Amino acid sequence: LADKITRLEFKEFDKVENEGGRASCQDDYFTFEKMRKAQYLSFTKEMLMQYLYDLRRESSLGHNLITEKYGRMMESTAPLEYEKIKDNFPPIDEDKKKIIEAVCAICVSWMEKFAEKYPKLSMRARSIHTYEDTEYNTSYETYLRGEISTYSDKMLQLFAGFVAGLLNEERNLSFIIMENTAKLYGYDSLETLNKAYDK
Repeated sequence: LADKITRLEFKEFDKVENEGGRASCQDDYFTFEKMRKAQYLSFTKEMLMQYLYDLRRESSLGHNLITEKYGRMMESTAPLEYEKIKDNFPPIDEDKKKIIEAVCAICVSWMEKFAEKYPKLSMRARSIHTYEDTEYNTSYETYLRGEISTYSDKMLQLFAGFVAGLLNEERNLSFIIMENTAKLYGYDSLETLNKAYDK
């Protein structure tokens, strides 16, 4: 399921049109596959099945969720340009916005804890907070908000429940995803990856 989602996402990512022309990352499936698959390997089977269904459904309707995701990020990174395109995206009601912001707050706190423990690895990733956004820098928080803003009501419900469950179990999704990332790059653990960069 993770493989199917990653391949379909890249197919949609390939179609995204950027104002400044095609981005180099659109031709880098190797990195894209590692980054996206690391996330999806953390999901439950139900979440994966729902998101694959949503991707296929929206693609069949001519709605590119990846284009929408990057467009929604522009509300923070390029607000003037966002004003020109925002009406192309489905409206988000206030209750859904509250769920999105609650989820983002938890995930940002997890990423902050990851950065505290692994500062050198963190420096190789996105900046964490929306207030750090610029036209050329999209933070983890803004990326996450953009992504889950494209989720269907059912997918957002599943993701929010998943995050709440991890929080209740005192588990950190950032650590789980980075552990997956390390293994996808051939390291036996996150600690081994950290040692490779902590020199």
